[in-house]
Amino acid sequence: MNGMRIILGLTMAFGWAAVSVRAAVEPAWERFPAVEANVKDVRIVRVASGRTIHRFFDTSPFSPSGRYLALFRLPQEKRSPQPGEVGEVVLVDLATGKERVVAESRGFEVQLGANVQWGATDADLFFNDVDPQTWRAFAVHLDPQTGRSRRLEGTVFMVSLDGRQLASYNLIQSPRAQVGYGVVVPESARPPRNIGPVADDGVELTDVATGKVRRLVSIRDIYERTRPSIAIPNPDEFEYYCFQVKWNPQGTRLLTTVQWSPRVDRRVAGQPPAGRRRAVITMRPDGSELRTAITPDQWARGGHHINWMPDGEHLSMNLNVDDQPGLEFISVRADGSDLKVLFKPGSGHPTQHPGGRPFVITDAYPDEPVAAKDGTSPLRFLDLQRGKERTIFQVFVAMTAGEFRVDPHPAWDRSGRYVAFNGFVDGTRNVFVADLSTLLPK
Repeated sequence: MNGMRIILGLTMAFGWAAVSVRAAVEPAWERFPAVEANVKDVRIVRVASGRTIHRFFDTSPFSPSGRYLALFRLPQEKRSPQPGEVGEVVLVDLATGKERVVAESRGFEVQLGANVQWGATDADLFFNDVDPQTWRAFAVHLDPQTGRSRRLEGTVFMVSLDGRQLASYNLIQSPRAQVGYGVVVPESARPPRNIGPVADDGVELTDVATGKVRRLVSIRDIYERTRPSIAIPNPDEFEYYCFQVKWNPQGTRLLTTVQWSPRVDRRVAGQPPAGRRRAVITMRPDGSELRTAITPDQWARGGHHINWMPDGEHLSMNLNVDDQPGLEFISVRADGSDLKVLFKPGSGHPTQHPGGRPFVITDAYPDEPVAAKDGTSPLRFLDLQRGKERTIFQVFVAMTAGEFRVDPHPAWDRSGRYVAFNGFVDGTRNVFVADLSTLLPK
């Protein structure tokens, strides 16, 4: 691998040198239990314990100032959540080492909790909740310092980096696409299944200032308008759902994945669903320029975990592009062009340094080739320029699968110095923070 050629091409494509980031607050490390890292001079501490997780790899649990971590505590972790069960939104003060519960929520599942995440300032915290009287899901905008909150229309999967808009897909329908990422309501409160590419479901945006929601595009819009086309001869034989929706850092584009599986009433009883197809679709915030970034045929070769890169023009993903065992960490433009392999092997939940520097943090599923096959996940630090990697930590994630699996979901803070990740220690879910400054050249 020619590291000089690769990094030169990436710098030209992504404009990394033009990206600026904020400085982070120095945590009070001595107030948290220390954990021994695999790499000398990398400091790791456990910041929260007891059924606690941070959200996902594509948003930061660190507040914009860097002082607080916003987390979610599950009411239990050994069975599926039930409608109306209450979890807790937890704030950890990294300067004092103290944690406190700032809100409760019924709008969660096991993998991402209540989708707790920050807006533009430390006074802007967002998460989902469910009204147990109507079983309607909604987003909450909370100032965790004053306790002042308001209910917004629509739900939140990702907040734009400027904090002005929430993007979401249908979180009540989400368990029909994949369990663990939406909200729980009684089956009787769910809308009918999406038979074919429906017009009454899709991607929605909520304006934070007004609290009003609007549908940006429907699944039918995506099916009919995206280019290259994802149309098939018999769409009414399938159920169509959006799964995840993400802002780029500039707020100029969104991505979503669309998946279609054989209708429930056409599946074989007792057999797992087969024939799921998926595609990655990008668009402008007005719903224009619908483009297929990853086609169903590309994804079918093997792949997972799409994300925006810091330039806002490219996406990254673990994808099989050579028909050999294992996945590659790739980049691709929002319109599906210019697909490149950046690192091999890919794994887990990769995100590039938020300042655009040529470093990626990721984990791995316990059954992926880079894992030790002992119930641990390696926290991998990838140097794209040199084509080398270092394992920072082997975090135990438990030998569980499906919605109960424990994914580290490593996520940078906004300065690109710290990383938060999940792990399963002492029989419960925990959240850790690692200081990677010694691995980042000045």
